[in-house]
Amino acid sequence: MILVNLYLLKLEQNKMKTLKLVTITLIFLNLLSCKNNQENTNTVTIETIEEVKKSMIPENAILAKAEFNIEGMTCAIGCAAKIEKSLSNMDGIKTAKVDFENKIAKVEYDIAQVNEKKLKNRVIENGTHFKVANFKETL
Repeated sequence: MILVNLYLLKLEQNKMKTLKLVTITLIFLNLLSCKNNQENTNTVTIETIEEVKKSMIPENAILAKAEFNIEGMTCAIGCAAKIEKSLSNMDGIKTAKVDFENKIAKVEYDIAQVNEKKLKNRVIENGTHFKVANFKETL
């Protein structure tokens, strides 16, 4: 009985060694095949161009300047830069700057094309958590 148990134990140890050897071999082959695939991989760079068609502001346009607070901004790039770009791309906007640190937007625009409501709506379109406050307009 002891001999049978020793034989079974030895057989089990041989199976484990074989299993380990097969596993190591498969891992090695997998690594080699991945390396070969990587050598054949080509990197392609695709440039995208965003073209925004904006109506021109007439030379005789009456320009106004507005300054207002934007509440709800949490970062300079994801919030302030996004809102600034959105405002700048509006028809009738000459300039738009958003200062993240002071939470202030300054916009110069044609009063025939843009008004307070349009500016507020454009800010909110960038995120419903943004709020416009203390809107001041000068001609």
